[in-house]
Amino acid sequence: MSNRDYLGEFEHIVLLAVLRLDDQAYGVTVRREIEVRTKREVSIGAIYATLDRLEAKGYVQSRPGDPTPERGGRSKRFFRVTAPGVSAIHRTHRAIRSLAEGLDLLGSRL
Repeated sequence: MSNRDYLGEFEHIVLLAVLRLDDQAYGVTVRREIEVRTKREVSIGAIYATLDRLEAKGYVQSRPGDPTPERGGRSKRFFRVTAPGVSAIHRTHRAIRSLAEGLDLLGSRL
């Protein structure tokens, strides 16, 4: 990825949720974290599609967990943010701060 690749809004939110969850980040916990913190309902399909896209970009890495009986012997897929993912977050934050700098966000234009 080039230094001008910025995260989309939902990619940004998903990466931040994965960071917050640390070693407990898998689809269901990522979804729950986003819903609790943003008060925004999201489908599990949107979560996994975004995680797959972020993994293809090299921004997250997944690993299988241990199979569990309550999941019918299937294992959870855990995610962690990679160094390029952290860089993408910083790059996106810098761009947003730069765009907002000097704006009167509480002014009458809203």
